[in-house]
Amino acid sequence: MGLREMKKQQTRQTISHEATRLFLRHGFDRVTIADVAAAAQVAKMTVTNYFPHKEDLALDMHEDFVSRLARTVADRTSGESALIALRRGFLNAAERHDPVIGFSGPGFARMVVDSPALVARLREFHEEREDALATVLAEQTGASPDDPLPRLAAAQFGGVHRVLFQDALRRTLNGQTNDEIATALAETARTAFNLLTPALATYAVL
Repeated sequence: MGLREMKKQQTRQTISHEATRLFLRHGFDRVTIADVAAAAQVAKMTVTNYFPHKEDLALDMHEDFVSRLARTVADRTSGESALIALRRGFLNAAERHDPVIGFSGPGFARMVVDSPALVARLREFHEEREDALATVLAEQTGASPDDPLPRLAAAQFGGVHRVLFQDALRRTLNGQTNDEIATALAETARTAFNLLTPALATYAVL
């Protein structure tokens, strides 16, 4: 990474850090872009250049969140189905307490659920993630543009991850530790993927 890119990355991280600090202290809806810019000692335009949506200052995981399932399927090993790859990917993420699947800490979880704007933005994340997954499934199975199967499969896989994400937030707000949440999510994930197995076990095998 060149010096210019390093400086841009540092600026982005500073903005994100200061925004999170302010959001946790005052609540997402009470903090303005101007407040974040002042705290990060940058211009308002700099903030919006890095984060076009205010919600993305709080949910600074958009790219990884949206692309995660599609990448997991695209990178699966030979002989693996999409279902097997996604189950493995989720269980590994739960074991490492990955924020992308909902590990966030009680302060952050409360901030999210208390803000209609953040809840709505998260809903968009989930929808974009399903679209990205459907695109990869269609490409790798050679589906025609009017074949609904990739979208149907993506909706099923995405629905499982959506429920698990919400469960992670709920358990966090209920005071469970990350280890307790990880154990519970892993059990629920196995149940959920087992429910999908009869229909999707042999779908999109590499």
